[in-house]
Amino acid sequence: MRVKLGALLAAATFLVVSAPPAPARPPVVLKVAIVQQIDSLNPFLAVFQSSTEVGRLMYDPLTAYTAADQAVTEGLAHRWESSPDKLTWTFTVPDGKKWSDGVPITAHDVAFTYNLMLTDEVARTANGSFVANFASVTAPDDRTVVIRTKTPQVTMLALDVPIVPRHVWEKVGSVKDHANDTMPVVGSGPFVLTEHVAGQFIKLHANKTYWRGAPKVDELHFVYFQNSDAAVQALAKGEVDLVNRMAPAQFDSLQGKPGVTRNKAQGRRFTELVINPGAQTRTGVPIGDGHPALRDVRVRRALAQAIDLDALVQRVNLGYAEKGAGLVPPVFGKWHWRPDTSAQRPFDPAAAGAALDAAGFPRGADGTRFALRLIGRAGRAYDEQASEYLKRSMSDVGIALDVRLVSDNQLNEITTAATYDLAFSGWSANIDPDFILGLHTCAQRPGADGKGGTTDTYFCDETYDRLYARQLSEFDEDKRVEIVKQMQARFHDQVPAVVLAYDNALEGYRSDRFTRFTTQPAQGGVIMAQNGVWGYYGAEPAEHVAQAQGSRWIGLAIGGAVAVVLALAVVLVTRRRRATAEERE
Repeated sequence: MRVKLGALLAAATFLVVSAPPAPARPPVVLKVAIVQQIDSLNPFLAVFQSSTEVGRLMYDPLTAYTAADQAVTEGLAHRWESSPDKLTWTFTVPDGKKWSDGVPITAHDVAFTYNLMLTDEVARTANGSFVANFASVTAPDDRTVVIRTKTPQVTMLALDVPIVPRHVWEKVGSVKDHANDTMPVVGSGPFVLTEHVAGQFIKLHANKTYWRGAPKVDELHFVYFQNSDAAVQALAKGEVDLVNRMAPAQFDSLQGKPGVTRNKAQGRRFTELVINPGAQTRTGVPIGDGHPALRDVRVRRALAQAIDLDALVQRVNLGYAEKGAGLVPPVFGKWHWRPDTSAQRPFDPAAAGAALDAAGFPRGADGTRFALRLIGRAGRAYDEQASEYLKRSMSDVGIALDVRLVSDNQLNEITTAATYDLAFSGWSANIDPDFILGLHTCAQRPGADGKGGTTDTYFCDETYDRLYARQLSEFDEDKRVEIVKQMQARFHDQVPAVVLAYDNALEGYRSDRFTRFTTQPAQGGVIMAQNGVWGYYGAEPAEHVAQAQGSRWIGLAIGGAVAVVLALAVVLVTRRRRATAEERE
């Protein structure tokens, strides 16, 4: 029987053309649990860690940090250089990067952002310390940004400022009143904000035109929970895919849980007890109603000496933390400070009591010297447990604590108005220590109207400020490290806050849905609360892997079938030619 070559080729074509189309897959959604509210979607006003986390996903800074080792890398700019005197920095924004609405990103966007901060006090609320030393910012062309500083500024490659699109923000009348919630929000980052329902969820979609390439997930949802217990339970049930800042007991409860992988990392956060030292505006006008006794540094030192930090770490953190000391967590190595013998303040209730006596606050007939208000965050296990521990510790030295646990926004309002005595707080430090140090300068206190600035403790100290200015202009790293440590020693001595602990990052994710997350740094790093976006951007969906493998096998099968048909065709053609030759003979 003879088979025509055309028929064989038609069969091969039929195999390729008639292969069933791959079914349309549903969008891959990464659901992340959060328990902290959003204070603002406006990147110039956002201070909460939850808000800045979302902001980083929406807006790229001028330069960034790598995931692997946290080295400086390309952000919106891909090249930079400084003048010999370190007063002029030139950044190049390459052609080809676009905002999520398709408009090209240019140097004019960068200059607009920085100049808005320089000319509008409210726009300096969240990140004002980064531009306080700027003399001018210009964009001579679409690709070039020129920043001139008043004095040499060592942090020019660590400007953690979200760059906003000029064509959107130049239409904003008032930064203070702009909610930045017209969806979708135009940004430059790997995700685009598409929906926000306060107290319920935040939804972002992958930016398919992101200059680094689109994320591997289609959507990223942040889902609110009242407390971390509820968030961890949702992870265990598979209702969310990623949780962080778990309490130690919650983290332990997930050990061996099918489909869940835990991640314990040396975090970049610290937890502190803020002490109202007599809050003032930056012009020296008193605000708030802090207890007058706390203006005396001897009293603040006594409070610190009455707290057993080792016991707190063991009993409340269950060992998942390191004892607090300076403002820079130990994960940042060379910048971290611990008191030497002369600066140590060991736990000693008797000595604390004697210091309070000497300061003029003896015990009354009931054994109490005075009462203080302690404000904390409701739903946060640490605040709930640590407040009970501190009540006992303060009672031992004759101080009564009135504990009040409130929502995130209430806590922010109370501490901003300085209507507290003691408050639980905490910050995530950046790779460069300047930001966390800058929170405690006199200039970071609010203006006359009580607005602006991002002070943590209302601390204002001339010695500290002089050291801050020196470290900002010191390009010899060894010398700068020493100055930074002197600043932390001064802060420790004056006690506007007690750094209680450096928390381990306790995270968990559904490894049956996501095979891996990019940590920062690569070894022993965190998934959430990074100095960047790599944790979410690098999420590897398990279903994608399976689908890719399935598609590959289908392709191999179709390819194999076509190869067999074509091989058969070659054989038949060869035989036909041989037969034709024999017939001619």
